[in-house]
Amino acid sequence: MPTDAQVAWTAARQHGVVHRAQLLALGLSRAGIERRVAAGWLHRVHRGVYAVGHPGLTNRGRWMAAVLAGGADAVLSHRSAGALWGLSFDAQEPEITASLHRRPGLVVHKGAIRPGETLTVDGIRVTKVGRTLLDLAEVLTVEQLVDAIDKATNARHLGRGTLRSVINGARGRRGLKPLKQALLITRPQDVLTRSELERRALRLIRRARLEGPEVNVRLHGYEVDLLWRQHRLVVELDSREHHEHAFERDRRRDADLLSRGWRVLRLTWRQVVNDPAWVTEVISGCAPTTGAGP
Repeated sequence: MPTDAQVAWTAARQHGVVHRAQLLALGLSRAGIERRVAAGWLHRVHRGVYAVGHPGLTNRGRWMAAVLAGGADAVLSHRSAGALWGLSFDAQEPEITASLHRRPGLVVHKGAIRPGETLTVDGIRVTKVGRTLLDLAEVLTVEQLVDAIDKATNARHLGRGTLRSVINGARGRRGLKPLKQALLITRPQDVLTRSELERRALRLIRRARLEGPEVNVRLHGYEVDLLWRQHRLVVELDSREHHEHAFERDRRRDADLLSRGWRVLRLTWRQVVNDPAWVTEVISGCAPTTGAGP
């Protein structure tokens, strides 16, 4: 295959861009590169990185060029990684994390990339969604971060325990505090343990001067979270994430308890944490008799 055809083929697999080192490896000389730049066949994007054939690049071409310009350890990160994952708007200049110094046309963030925090998407090395959200917490408002987390959740990018793992490894990171603030709004199950959530729910019940429920007790062979026997009321505290088999299991259990004359309320962690007035109103409407609290 002629050299120029090999260059075009390489660029086609890299969203239209190539690195100088790749051109040299394919047999072009430095003078040959400069001739092709002068002829308008190669177009400089960053130092040592060229668009092949024409200067127009897609977003993936811009991101690929940024990672190539950043060196062997460069990875797409922050707003650019968020844009690749569909979580946020891109920055005006592509953002990468790398060890090099700042270069024109790039935003370079310093910071260690831990093993397992990156993967390759369409040939572009990028931070995984969990690490991307931690990075975004340093450059977005809490409201924007909540929106990004919701998008990641809806796209099923976040597996069970993903963000807990990120939080555990983020000691000293500036984005840790705002990430936790955003998670309390949108995914409290990644910040609170189940026992912490139950304590919050019980505090709501005490403050509303409702009768105290039994906690984590057996009922007709099932363990239920909160139980008011006198009012035949069961309250379950649900994570927002439910696998299909767990969803079917829980609905079957609810139907069984309903058939036995029990009322079942399911409250999400998000409702308990962020809408406590509504939660206590709903519970008090089902168990109207109040007392001094547990």
